[in-house]
This record gives sequence, structure tokens and C-alpha cells, in this order.
Amino acid sequence: MQSDFLYLFLDEGGNLDFSANGTRFFTLTCLTKKRPFDAYKGLSDLKYDLIEQGITLDRFHATEDRQQVRNQVFEIIGRHLTGVRVDSIIVEKKKTGPSLRCVEKFYPMMLGCLLGYVIEGQDRSSFKEVIVITDSLPLKKKEEAIKKGIKENLGRRLPGVRYRIFHHESKSNLDLQIVDYFNWAIYRKWNDGDARSHDLIKSVIRTEFDIFRHGTKIWY
Repeated sequence: MQSDFLYLFLDEGGNLDFSANGTRFFTLTCLTKKRPFDAYKGLSDLKYDLIEQGITLDRFHATEDRQQVRNQVFEIIGRHLTGVRVDSIIVEKKKTGPSLRCVEKFYPMMLGCLLGYVIEGQDRSSFKEVIVITDSLPLKKKEEAIKKGIKENLGRRLPGVRYRIFHHESKSNLDLQIVDYFNWAIYRKWNDGDARSHDLIKSVIRTEFDIFRHGTKIWY
């Protein structure tokens, strides 16, 4: 049955350049939902509307999309927020110690914190399996670090619950495109002080946790 499955879609913002040349923040965001995925028809219709207007997109990607496209995508997402939940970890990178910066340590730690919030408060009797989907990852080392973080934490926090992890091309998965939009809105708020898009979807943001909020050590 559809309700037996809990879906987690993951996306990130910023980069892992831990220097003054890198982004100030790194965000890691999880979209949690169950089927049916009600926004799909609206987004599919929009894609074909745009084609007919001469705008060809192989996917929706908030950073690359024109403002008029972003406005329409957020409008569709905003009509289909029932049953949707978003959790995000915010990392102020200059407070990240050197020992945590390698992907093998960074992702398991951040995913552990994020998944703790995602699982907290879930009715564990309402699903039998968790399906985690991320974008395809070009770097094997990064893929393994993310898998490790997911496996360690889901296995510990959901004993006896089956879970599977998939890496899909974002252009093949509308929910990866939707979580990209959620993450972009959160990232823009923190990194650029622009909360306009964040205000449109903040009703379903359950946690937005600044992981080093009490940190006083600045590394660069």
C-alpha cells in the first residue's frame, strides 16, 4: 500500500570550499512525504506551458530558472503542501573545524543531525519502509559518505524498519526538483538575507537548525 512507504528527498546548497572564497553557509535539506505526490500534474503542465512559450527546460532548478519560472513553480508547490514536511541543517562554514571538513566526516555528522529531526515525531506505525532519494553524485567518495550517514542513522533510529537508498538524476524526479526549490529558499534566506521565497513555504518547514549557532571559534 502507498501509505506503507515514507519518502525522504535530500538536497544541499552552497559548497564545501572552507575558505573565504567559498559560500558562507552550507545547507542540507530533507523533504518528507508520502504518496500521492499531488504537485506532479501541475509541474508537468507548467513544463509544457513553458515549451509552448518557447522556454525549454529539462528540469526545474531554482538557481538556474528565470524568476518568472520560479514564481510559477513556487505557486504550484504552495498549493500542494498538505502532508509535506521540510527539515534543514544550516552550517556556518567558518565555524567548521578542520577535522570535520573532509566529506567522510562532514556528511555522516550533518546527516545524523538532520535525520534525527526528520525521524523525531514520526508515527513509526504509519510506515513499514523508508525510501531515501538523492541526486546522482559524480564523486564516489561523496556518495559513499552520504550512504554511510544515512545507513548509520536510519538503522539506529528506526530499528526493524527497512530502508533503501537511491541516487536519481534530478531531471528524472520531480520531488528532487521540489526539494531543490525548498533548499534554495532556505539557502537564500541564510546566505543572502533574501526571505521572499522562504516566506512562501515556511509553513511546512518543521526545523531549520543552525548547527554551530553556539560556536565561537572562527577558523578563517
